[in-house]
Amino acid sequence: MTDIAGSSQWFAEGFVTYSNESKVRRLGVSRSVLRSDGAVSEAAVRAMAAGALRRTGAQRAVAVTGIAGPGGAVPGKPVGTVWLGWAERRGRAIRIAVQLKHFRGDREAVRRKTVRAALEGLLGM
Repeated sequence: MTDIAGSSQWFAEGFVTYSNESKVRRLGVSRSVLRSDGAVSEAAVRAMAAGALRRTGAQRAVAVTGIAGPGGAVPGKPVGTVWLGWAERRGRAIRIAVQLKHFRGDREAVRRKTVRAALEGLLGM
């Protein structure tokens, strides 16, 4: 994960963090979803997970959008607010499951807990 909010970076393990513009360009998330629901929302994580499958040949994908540090916190979405989305191809259909989590701790603790939850959900599909 990157230390700069809104930055994008690829990682060998397959984890990526995206700016809002990258969510739109790389994953096909609608700008209207980001405007109406925000980047940290159920609608955004659903669109991100579906977009990851549409834009790749993967059979399963996990998407995460959340607030790990104080710079991203807003009323109703405190630090530790995380939406996780898992997508799986089922023939031509895409099945998506989502979950809202609230993790406690500093930036590192929130990120560690988020990665654990994302992988556990992906393995449990």
